[in-house]
Amino acid sequence: MAGSHLIDWQETFQALARQSHDARLKTFYQAGMAAPDTPVAETPLVAMDFETTGLDPRHDEIVSIGLVPFDSRRIYCRDAKHWIVNPAKALDERSVTIHHITHAEIQDAPDFSMIVDELLQELAGKVVVVHYRQIERGFLSRALMQRINEGIEFPVIDTMALEKRALAERQGLIGRLLQQSPGSLRLPDCRTRYSLPAYHLHHAMTDALATAELLQAQLAWHYRPDVTIGEIWC
Repeated sequence: MAGSHLIDWQETFQALARQSHDARLKTFYQAGMAAPDTPVAETPLVAMDFETTGLDPRHDEIVSIGLVPFDSRRIYCRDAKHWIVNPAKALDERSVTIHHITHAEIQDAPDFSMIVDELLQELAGKVVVVHYRQIERGFLSRALMQRINEGIEFPVIDTMALEKRALAERQGLIGRLLQQSPGSLRLPDCRTRYSLPAYHLHHAMTDALATAELLQAQLAWHYRPDVTIGEIWC
């Protein structure tokens, strides 16, 4: 399965490093990015997941962040990171029901600005892997814009998008013409197709781990061993 996402993020990062005014963001871009023809097997990856107060980065805030570094063969759980941050707005009871982070837990949690340095250091030089890129890209850029007056750009591998592509290919033209549903794109349902174990949902660390495992399974099932990063990122 080949994609059409041959974006040269390496060149983009060089330009962004020159343009950025914030020292931390400049350092992030200066760490560089893999060339698009780099095999995925040789690319450092980091799965990232956010729990938030809602789904709209224009109005909602990040509550917790999970990072799990990995590559196409191994997951480095000992280097995983998890932060709870104060969203600077009242938690919606509906979101508390989902992520189970309570008002008491965020009361003494740091503002997002206090973890920016460490977060960017952990992401530097790695390709970020997410399940549904609009959440992590949108919320991270918005959070930085609010605090340092600069957003952020970075490539992602979106396991939801990869699964949608795989399901469409399996469904075929006839299925699409008959408007048959290709299947659920929810993270646990995607994992079930690869016989991956069920995890408790809506914990940033666990969901990041689940996303890392899902990508490893997708690569093994659908892609040739020498697939390049440029074929699957966006």
